[in-house]
Amino acid sequence: MQIEDVVRVRDSGVEVDILVSPRSGRSGIEGIDDWRKRLIVKVKAPPLDGKANRETEEILSMASGSPSSVISGHTNRQKTIFIEGDPAAIISKLRDHVG
Repeated sequence: MQIEDVVRVRDSGVEVDILVSPRSGRSGIEGIDDWRKRLIVKVKAPPLDGKANRETEEILSMASGSPSSVISGHTNRQKTIFIEGDPAAIISKLRDHVG
């Protein structure tokens, strides 16, 4: 499975389907869950008061070089993130982090 399988291109950026793993030992992008068709993102923060959501947004912003925000799944491990910017550049940068 490739990054294109978990990303949808929009006019002003991309939507990424992710699976968040809170309270992890380390933070970062771990790969793709083939069964759920989602990008796996591990965060150290607990899923309390939006802390895991904010850390998820930071990780994807740093990985893509563009602002990101949770647009659905605020209280769920399965989320959709919107990353604003040039879709081709964002997909290329995310592909580098997935491996």
